[in-house]
Formats: sequence, structure tokens, C-alpha cells
Amino acid sequence: MISENTYKKHLLRIDELLKVVDNNTPIDSVDYIELDSISDLVADYEDVVYPMAKPSLIDVIKLRMEERGLKQKDLAELLGTTTSRISEYIKGKREITLQIAKQLHLQLNIDADIILQ
Repeated sequence: MISENTYKKHLLRIDELLKVVDNNTPIDSVDYIELDSISDLVADYEDVVYPMAKPSLIDVIKLRMEERGLKQKDLAELLGTTTSRISEYIKGKREITLQIAKQLHLQLNIDADIILQ
């Protein structure tokens, strides 16, 4: 793994390279190849030093509701349950059933890893 100093230098170099590399840059260009390899090193460093936790299922459900402009009533209809049951799920008062978990995956495109965590 790279050091913090190297990480910071790579970030500065990425900023420089982004000024010359764009969607029209050939993938065999020296600048493109350098940007690609440095970006991988920076991403690997950040994965170790700044790991991101997976969002909670409830947070993802709320996000999907907001993205789609759904109210609890709308979500209940979409998932085939009652509004009060949706409220219980969102407040953490009730565990999500396997049937609802499957519908969350199918209807809201929520990743199975998030549902099963």
C-alpha cells in the first residue's frame, strides 16, 4: 500500500491529469494510462484508510422512496402490504419478512447484500 505522502502527491497529479485527459483521449495515451493507474492506487488506499460502511436497509428504503416520490401508502401498495406495516419496518419496530425483502429487491432494486446484512 502507498504512504499518505504518496497518496497526497497522487491526488495532486490526478488533478493535473484531469486537465488534459477527457472522454476523447485515446486509451493508449501516456496521460490516460498514468491517470488510470494512479486512480487505482488512490482508490485502493482509500478503501483501506477510509472504508465506507454499507448503508442500512432502512436508509436505502427511505432513499428509494424519496427518489421515486413515494409515500408510505405508495410503498405499501407496491410491496403488497399495509401502510402501518411499512411504518413499523421504517421505525425498526418489526423485522422485514422474506416476502417483503424479495419485493424490496424486485420493486425498488435494492441490492440483496444490503437487504441481508
